[in-house]
Amino acid sequence: MVRGIALLCTVLLAAVTAGCGLQSSSGAVLKADPGSIGYYESLDGVPITVAAKDFTEQLILGNMLATVLATAGAEVTNMSNTPGSFGVREALLQGRADIAPEYTGTGWINYLGNDEPIKDEVEQWSAVKHADAVNGLTWLPPAPLNNTYAFAIRESEAERLGVTKMSDLHRLDRRDLTFCVESEFVNRNDGLVPMLAAYDLSRAALDRVTVLDTGVIYTATANGECNFGEVFSTDGRIPALGLRVLDDDREFFPKYNMTEVVDTGLLEAHPEIAEIFAQLNPLITNEVMLALNAKVDNDGADPALVARDWLIEQGLVR
Repeated sequence: MVRGIALLCTVLLAAVTAGCGLQSSSGAVLKADPGSIGYYESLDGVPITVAAKDFTEQLILGNMLATVLATAGAEVTNMSNTPGSFGVREALLQGRADIAPEYTGTGWINYLGNDEPIKDEVEQWSAVKHADAVNGLTWLPPAPLNNTYAFAIRESEAERLGVTKMSDLHRLDRRDLTFCVESEFVNRNDGLVPMLAAYDLSRAALDRVTVLDTGVIYTATANGECNFGEVFSTDGRIPALGLRVLDDDREFFPKYNMTEVVDTGLLEAHPEIAEIFAQLNPLITNEVMLALNAKVDNDGADPALVARDWLIEQGLVR
């Protein structure tokens, strides 16, 4: 009977019940046993608050960080599902959070106010790390995961047109150059018009540009309402809808590599935190994140369970 209640508590992470005493999956900390990431006596009982934003990928990443740190010995508070980028940023700056998964491009452009992204991903990380140091925040070495803008096309049409990369577009017939984009992308300095110029195209060369809400673009592209839809490169709807992401072979789009942003004082007191995430980050690729996001967005799985299951599969925890 006790085992059955424990199982019920695990499954019903979204419920707040007197019997289980659990909050939503964004507030729970799913602990595990040490795997390749071990237990650290130096972290035993150290209070660490993890914050993450309120969309699927961030919920998964925030729960990964919370589980890994709890397994390593820390006393973790999980503030995943914090509304908006600036909600997480303010929590870090005000000391209400100690660590968060973040993207280098977001730090450089949105938080630090730079207009021009840096094309090289290592240089972009180095620049944001240096600039944010004055705010008492340290950006750890990033993962391969680069959740940036991209264009996708349904697989059947990609085969018909013979396109795999963005530079293939300039040879297409004008009638095939139909685009679905969100309104913000039309006006960004890393958006539609500069992107077209980078690939030897112009707005006049396109047959049609349809402006849609972000979520609608995926289904519109899959349904053939346009050939090329603006997407985010790790969105779980890409594989679910049978879309192919075109290679940005001229590296136009900014780099949005994910890494942990850590309170510098905490990191100086506990440098083992960097050691822990040096084991995790190299494993988080676009392909991995696409699959994990799809489990939540398409299959309805809980982000906390998806995060812990993947950590177990990788042997990082048990």
